[in-house]
Amino acid sequence: MRKLFIAGNWKMNLDRAKSVELVRGLADAFRTTTNVDVAVCPPAVYLSEVAGALQGSSIGLGAQNVYSKPDGAFTGELSCPMLKDVGCRYVILGHSERRAIFGETDAQINEKLHAVLAAGLTPIVCVGETLAEREAGRTAEVVRSQCRGSLAGLSETQMRATVLAYEPVWAIGTGRTATPDQAEEVHRDIRELLATMFSSETSQQIIIQYGGSVKADNALELLSQPNIDGALVGGASLKVDSFSGIVQAASAVKK
Repeated sequence: MRKLFIAGNWKMNLDRAKSVELVRGLADAFRTTTNVDVAVCPPAVYLSEVAGALQGSSIGLGAQNVYSKPDGAFTGELSCPMLKDVGCRYVILGHSERRAIFGETDAQINEKLHAVLAAGLTPIVCVGETLAEREAGRTAEVVRSQCRGSLAGLSETQMRATVLAYEPVWAIGTGRTATPDQAEEVHRDIRELLATMFSSETSQQIIIQYGGSVKADNALELLSQPNIDGALVGGASLKVDSFSGIVQAASAVKK
């Protein structure tokens, strides 16, 4: 059985004091939560501060991006060893904003993925279609292509150490959310693809999160779907009440 995993992607939000205040509140709220894995991904400049505030907590620390090389003349970049050094366990890769705004390709995401796995970190690889692609009936085509490109060259063992996140671009930060049926359809299709790329056994072990305007009031219905194994949460992860409401919904799900 796959354990639900809720991760908060803070993006470029909050300052140092508010970041520490938030994680202390979350650590207190989740003190007795044991059946859901939880992580927060703050801006890189606050990773050390947040790591310190999470001491003794079960909440994992994640980064929002990483570079594929371990060191060198790559101004402005961060490496996997650096992220591990400050206490990170997770790294988000290929978020739609990285793809759309910064032009990241499946090949670049794949290179980062191999580096993250080699470093012993857990990657959260994002895939998802735009509104135009969905309206053109290309959702399955686009998502499958992103999966194939981003996950190229992985062994079954590496795939089992990888988390996926389906994030329809048209639902990120827009207030629009894929219906549970829409989200489940894509998650099921991804799992079927993984069975052909790897094996049925491996596909059944992979955690596939949903992301796209997830809130406390829609989390339970989304997370109750058979192939949705958690959430990658944006705006609702910036406040204790809203994020803890999503985690509580996950805790209440029986699969």
